[in-house]
Amino acid sequence: MNPVYIVDAVRTPIGRYNGGLASVRPDDLAAQTIRELLARSARLDPAGIEDVYLGNANGAGEENRNVARMAVLLAGLPTSVPGATVNRLCASGLEAVIQAARAIAIGDASIVVAGGVESMTRAPYVLPKNDRSFPTAHAALYSTTLGWRMVNPAMNPQWSIPLGESAELIADKHAISREQQDEFALHSHQKAAAAQEQGLFDAELAPVPVPQRTGEPYLFAADECVRPDASLAAMAKLKPAFRTASETRRDSPRPKAERGTVTAGNASPLNDGAAALLLADEEGVKAIGREPLARVSATGVSAIDPDYFGLAPVEAVNRALAKAKRTFADLDVLELNEAFAAQVLGCLAEWPAFDPAILNPLGGAIALGHPLGASGARLAGTVAHQLSRRGSGTGMATLCTGVGQGLALVLER
Repeated sequence: MNPVYIVDAVRTPIGRYNGGLASVRPDDLAAQTIRELLARSARLDPAGIEDVYLGNANGAGEENRNVARMAVLLAGLPTSVPGATVNRLCASGLEAVIQAARAIAIGDASIVVAGGVESMTRAPYVLPKNDRSFPTAHAALYSTTLGWRMVNPAMNPQWSIPLGESAELIADKHAISREQQDEFALHSHQKAAAAQEQGLFDAELAPVPVPQRTGEPYLFAADECVRPDASLAAMAKLKPAFRTASETRRDSPRPKAERGTVTAGNASPLNDGAAALLLADEEGVKAIGREPLARVSATGVSAIDPDYFGLAPVEAVNRALAKAKRTFADLDVLELNEAFAAQVLGCLAEWPAFDPAILNPLGGAIALGHPLGASGARLAGTVAHQLSRRGSGTGMATLCTGVGQGLALVLER
């Protein structure tokens, strides 16, 4: 197998829902990251890019079914450069990176771009077609922003509960309190704010020119959801978003007063953003003429009951470490997507040998945001840049996905 290197990794700043990137189409967001990769690698001949893989969790609107190919064309790459869109829900961006790495490892390609994109703001409503002509009943519109839609009636209803209720189940299972979740969320904001202040995201950011009604475009240059002023007092005022104290489970180990713990403050927000990575084999690295950030070492994938989806990274990480012949003691950084604080804390409870001090050192999705299809690629890029700054080490990127899957990638330098 050919060694696979991450030569560069960029991402847009992450916009809040209906925020600074609300007017930017998802295909334009993706194209911006591809253009930035090319601009930063002057020796790279765009015609030498053999494929482009992009993750996208929605695909129902302006992504136009295959957003990877759309982004290739919008970025100005030669029409000879292909593009494929992949979907593993929240892990779609990491899935794209892994598929690109596999293509290089087996010799199918030498230079590949991989990443992901999501505009949750611009996700459309969809109207299912009726199964008969001229229907007389009312029709329902479904939001495609997040979560289940048009669920098959044969699906086990326990599997299609809201994502936040799944987080509550994890909190029940591991007796995770509201206070623990709020404290974790606060630390995420504090770490992200410190990273911004120290310029630790600068190497990976690709600012987005946002057209204005009049005058020059506004340059969207910083993650929009980080709250340097976050506090436990402010978080404590937020009401549970999925359960109230009266909505109980008989098997919950928590007192009734503590039930209903997942809030807007200790969960990731809805977001817009894109990320892209440049991957290559040894010959590709020579052609690009840059020192790689990191090398792909191993991957892991797993699946569990959908109603406990947030715990799926546990086994994915275990499998990836085993393939890499590494243990938790060998890791210098682990980036675990913060869909919910309860979900992350649940994973930590099932990794007794893991040192939480190396978890998400620059903050996570609760602070930075979670643009579904882009998040996995963002995590991989963030790990690669951290290893590059360290000069050596081992890192991991991992995510859970709705419907009960986990995905993990080990990088080394």
